[in-house]
Amino acid sequence: MNKKWSDLNKTMQEQLKKEADLQAGINTLFALRNQLMDILFSFRQNLTREDFDAIPFMNANGYHCKTIAYSIWHIFRIEDIVVHTLIKEDEQIFFKNGYQKRIGSPIITTGNELVKQQIADFSKKLDLNELYAYILEVKQSTEQIVKKFVFKDLKRKITDERKEILKSLHVVSEDEKAFWLIDYWCGKDIRGLIQMPFSRHWIMHVEACLKIQNKIHP
Repeated sequence: MNKKWSDLNKTMQEQLKKEADLQAGINTLFALRNQLMDILFSFRQNLTREDFDAIPFMNANGYHCKTIAYSIWHIFRIEDIVVHTLIKEDEQIFFKNGYQKRIGSPIITTGNELVKQQIADFSKKLDLNELYAYILEVKQSTEQIVKKFVFKDLKRKITDERKEILKSLHVVSEDEKAFWLIDYWCGKDIRGLIQMPFSRHWIMHVEACLKIQNKIHP
């Protein structure tokens, strides 16, 4: 893991353990996310459409066996689902602002169920301009919610009722490669969700995207 990002992540985790350091922890989280978002926007500036859809490590194990377009979709669908359905308990931005039609996606899920050529085919269908509009909205929405947290909020657990609502939305595929996410998220408190998926999850996928970029453009 990139040392700078890893250090920010570790600092943020420690800060969020202490009420006196909560605001500092939120600031560290946002600083980390801004650095990672800069990388995602550098792709938009520097890569071709074909680069976004390339899957040079199709048969590898790890986060880099995807495409850059898929990875961006995946990061922010997960965040939108977790922030709005599980934490704020309101409508996901994806549905509220009609992003399935705008992006041209054949799915509403996180994409965990897709593999190999399915990922490549899926990526080619996505409108990148609308995908980037979506990720900006999700990031901003998440941070508006997180910055209002008080310390006791971090200990809040996801209710069984909310878990059932998540299942009913069908935004997580019932495929075994995806369905485990529901128990995973709902087993965490808010502090745990800040770590995964709002920070560490970003790092892992952005680093994988950089690996893909470096393979395409050595």
